[in-house]
Amino acid sequence: MQSLEFTLRPASLSDADACQKLSAAVGWPHRREDWEFALSLGQGFVLSRESDVVGVGLSWGFGATHATLGTIIVAPDRQGQGIGKLLTERLIAVTEGRTLGLVATPQGEPLYARYGFIAIDEVRQHQGGWPELAVPVLAANEVMRPAAMADLPLLAQLDGEATGLPRAPVLEALLARGHAILIERASAPAGFGFLRRHGHGWLIGPVAAVDDAAACNLIAALLAARRGDFVRIDVPARTGLGAWLSERGLPLVASGVVMARGAAPIAPGPAHRFALVNQAMG
Repeated sequence: MQSLEFTLRPASLSDADACQKLSAAVGWPHRREDWEFALSLGQGFVLSRESDVVGVGLSWGFGATHATLGTIIVAPDRQGQGIGKLLTERLIAVTEGRTLGLVATPQGEPLYARYGFIAIDEVRQHQGGWPELAVPVLAANEVMRPAAMADLPLLAQLDGEATGLPRAPVLEALLARGHAILIERASAPAGFGFLRRHGHGWLIGPVAAVDDAAACNLIAALLAARRGDFVRIDVPARTGLGAWLSERGLPLVASGVVMARGAAPIAPGPAHRFALVNQAMG
């Protein structure tokens, strides 16, 4: 779409700097590298006025049937002009036929509800600048080890059990950018967790595990690796990890509404999702 004032075009990796500037303007901590990660795995649009990007919105496809929408941002001085609505409608159009998911602010929930999204869950953002040292407590039949690229099929299997989605490309990109660990119980996989640089410090996620004990051990080990650093983790409300995280110096600072348009993916288990990649990708 082009007018006398605005141009809407596909987003590309070359937009990383402009997107970082835009996100900073609305108070998001994303670095250029965080935008490169998002742009390299997704597709979407930027809206520009002359050389300035004033709006962005991205989507990420998982298989042929599902996708998520996220990072829909409008420059502060352009809000209220229908730009967010335009970006949302274009993203829905290019993902037509897929079930869509997103995480909305309470203020944004009514907008997405108008497009057929319904609230299905809540995501809670925990973060802190000096997390307490949490020592994993492994059972006699448990071991924890670093994950390597050769473990990608195993990670994808656990992630698919926890999400019902094929996300191997996302996990591969995370392995190239951060640190991952696996926990095994009686020689069988019981969960994994990722840690990477993001925003002001470090982000834990995704985390998938067969039960709370395995998830807590994974998170504890990742926290111990960043003692004294700023750490963030986004967890589904139903995990019940809020009190445990707060006790370790990661208090609840914000929450978002998980919304879906269409039938949400069915996670077959036995692994469950305990932390997100991020709020945009789920």
